[in-house]
Amino acid sequence: MLIFLAFALVGGFLLANQNPINSDLRRIVGSPFLASAISNFVGSIFLGLITLILSHQLFPSFSFISGNPAWIWLGGLLGGIFLTSNVLLFPRLGAVQTVILPILGQILMGMMIDSFGWFGALQIPLTLVRVIGVLITLVGVIVAVVLPNLKQNQTQKSSENLLGWRIWGVIVGGLSAMQQAINGRLGVLLHNSAQAAFASFFIGFLAIFIVSLFVDRRLPRISDLRTAKVWNGFGGVLGGLFVLATVLAVPQIGAGLTIMMGLIGQIVGSMLVQQFGWWRSLKFRVQMWQIVGVVLMLFGIVLIKFL
Repeated sequence: MLIFLAFALVGGFLLANQNPINSDLRRIVGSPFLASAISNFVGSIFLGLITLILSHQLFPSFSFISGNPAWIWLGGLLGGIFLTSNVLLFPRLGAVQTVILPILGQILMGMMIDSFGWFGALQIPLTLVRVIGVLITLVGVIVAVVLPNLKQNQTQKSSENLLGWRIWGVIVGGLSAMQQAINGRLGVLLHNSAQAAFASFFIGFLAIFIVSLFVDRRLPRISDLRTAKVWNGFGGVLGGLFVLATVLAVPQIGAGLTIMMGLIGQIVGSMLVQQFGWWRSLKFRVQMWQIVGVVLMLFGIVLIKFL
């Protein structure tokens, strides 16, 4: 069990590093959709190679596709929305908020998935302790996100402009929780974790690529890509490893615990990214309020998932 807890934890840490990498890629190619498409394309190649090495079969059979519900393929689409949203959120909200706000959405949606047994997940009854855990986590989000902004004396106009983005951050967090549960179920049905991760990532790539063609009406320019660093392509690999880690972990430790461990990894990763300015991101010193808020969130998560 410990190894699968570690998979989820490391997967969350990698996901926190994917955000600034893809944000920098967006600056290079001039479009969040093209940046997301490139990231998913690299991730699809990476997972495709792993799938071929391990199972020698890239795509599921037609009989499997026709014999299972359509919703098991939604993980890739939801992942594409989550990835593109992070590219949009990161330059506006910074590393910590881009991770912490979706965390709230992941916790709320994860609790609903557990409570109702959605997407084939193990059903866990809603208890008073779990509700208290959610409320404590909400307080932690407020302390980590709102108080630092007040301390920085942001204007009311700026706060209003960012409110919509913060709400969207919570929503896409819920989509991410759904993605993890769906991908875990797909891995169980396929009996092949690598193939499930590849299928999810490849579907996400196709969805984002089609959207980018309609919105941007162009492909990435070779001249732009030549200015990119080698690590600008790491975002797709990190995202692919995150999906693979969750597909491996969900059947073994459950969707709720996988999400919780991934959240801890994301929190730690985002604070390190912000503190040290990794991947050419803006460097901000982590504030005491953010640490207090994160501790409250971790305590709320423990109540939700363990008590």
